[in-house]
Amino acid sequence: MNSAKRREIFIRLQSANPNPTTELEYNTPFELLVAVILSAQATDKGVNLATRKLFPIANTPDKIIVLGEAGLRDYIKTIGLFKAKARNILATCQLLVQDHDGQVPRTREKLEELPGVGRKTANVILNTAFGEPTIAVDTHIFRVANRTGIAPGKNVWEVEQKLLKVVPKEFRHDAHHLLILHGRYVCKARKPGCPSCIINTLCEFKEKTLSV
Repeated sequence: MNSAKRREIFIRLQSANPNPTTELEYNTPFELLVAVILSAQATDKGVNLATRKLFPIANTPDKIIVLGEAGLRDYIKTIGLFKAKARNILATCQLLVQDHDGQVPRTREKLEELPGVGRKTANVILNTAFGEPTIAVDTHIFRVANRTGIAPGKNVWEVEQKLLKVVPKEFRHDAHHLLILHGRYVCKARKPGCPSCIINTLCEFKEKTLSV
């Protein structure tokens, strides 16, 4: 795929969604961090249902530490892997209080030192909370990047590096959300909505569907 075609893809995606953002509900970087940790192998909708009850009670590291692991579990028990996530969140809160004055660090290195935080989660925090032009490659973005031909790669690391190289600079901050939302609602895994897709004529997917 050439650069002109890639640029036009992002022009179309952004024209349809000028201010893309996460569907996780949050008010502070810490709330976003907790929500993203909870979102692993879970839906944003399910996470939001849990955090709507949790955050009014405990939305800072200190408050979650007071809540304790058992108390935290009660709020997130509807989410997959909730026991492991509760342990990670509590350990993260303790590190934030101990090493960062209760604040979410703004560097990838420090973020990835937190329990339950890998490269993808760190990228989401850097992009969404702090405005960095990072791209967190999840299953949706991996699929869209490969299927469309924007940035094909064998693994998430390869796709991330290609996207950072080929996405036009002016779209780099929003690329993460533009691609993930497109993958979630249009370029679906089992049956992509090719007939109604705004980048249909630019996409290089050879097996485009004829009906939604």
